Amino acid sequence: MSGELISKFGQGVKAFMTRRLRIQSDGIPYEFDRLPLKKIVNACLVEASIFFKPERPWGWPTHLMVEPSARCNLHCALCPVTAGLERSQGFMDLVVFKKVIDEVGDYVFTVLLWDWGEPFLNPSIYAMISYARQKEIKVVSSTNGHLFGSADHADRLILSGIDTIIFAVDGISQETYSRYRQGGDLESALQGIRTVVARKRALRSKTPLVNFRFIVMGHNEHEIPRLKDLAKSLGVDALTLKTLNNCLRDPYVGGESGHPEGNREFLPRNQYYQRFKYDSTGLERVRLRRNPCKQLWCNPTIHWRGSVVPCTFDPKDKYILGDVREDSLRKIWSGAAYRQMRRRFRTGWEKISLCAECSYAYKGGNLRCDTIADAFFFGNDINQ
Repeated sequence: MSGELISKFGQGVKAFMTRRLRIQSDGIPYEFDRLPLKKIVNACLVEASIFFKPERPWGWPTHLMVEPSARCNLHCALCPVTAGLERSQGFMDLVVFKKVIDEVGDYVFTVLLWDWGEPFLNPSIYAMISYARQKEIKVVSSTNGHLFGSADHADRLILSGIDTIIFAVDGISQETYSRYRQGGDLESALQGIRTVVARKRALRSKTPLVNFRFIVMGHNEHEIPRLKDLAKSLGVDALTLKTLNNCLRDPYVGGESGHPEGNREFLPRNQYYQRFKYDSTGLERVRLRRNPCKQLWCNPTIHWRGSVVPCTFDPKDKYILGDVREDSLRKIWSGAAYRQMRRRFRTGWEKISLCAECSYAYKGGNLRCDTIADAFFFGNDINQ
């Protein structure tokens, strides 16, 4: 029995005894108390499935990535929405979201309520958050912040019960900010943060945790020494520095298409903030012999129209495994398309272009534990 499996077994035993579990997502820890027994059992079955990789998982999803919107109000560099998703852009219907939560919500720990697009353009977003929270699911979402200068939006966010809101602000001057967040206004984004922080204090709410997110790139890394002071002045709860996936290879055709090692214009010079490890030439990323991805056994991605895809690295819906408007997520999860995808991954993931070119396939690219370079917590008191 491997050390990893022994460790997971120990965590499962502890969860059974205490009915508590701690999960870290995107650099932020989440505590779960008074967990139902069936949720713990399912989590243990999922961890066993991740290790043994059966075609039909032994448990239901423990995490969901749900795309509320494929539309965006900015045109960020390197983003598939800017380049063109090659699928329709719209908003997820609340009925579709509720259907998914009703089917598997009793087993889910976290919902990441974003994928491509700006989630808070969806008029139903706050109802989605509230509905998931009724199932004791931790809800995390990300925004460029431009909508939250309005106290109404800020109040609705706070009262929805969302656990964490990430404000993606990748520059602290308009020049650096707009280099990547094209079409955005830095002051609007910062004002959105100030408004949410102020309304959170006014409403004496412990949530959401406000996370100032800074993707480190070549043109903004010189601003890192000033980030802590800015974050503290804004009153946020956390500052996270994330590495950039700068690779532009087409994930649907393998490594023969696109720039051989991505867009190096945005690559930071400081190796500490580079997502991937490079060979001695400094040009080629070091490929892993074993792809550590767990998505196919624990975390489906559901796009706004209801299509279910393996993960966030399929923005164009090329690997559709089902549609929750037509079938239950449970049926899709155990269905033929998903089983075939898992079999292909298990027997030869490097032959699947989507998997061979994803972040997980390279050293340093593990989205679960490697891509947050630094996380700082400020312990702000809501009574201030």
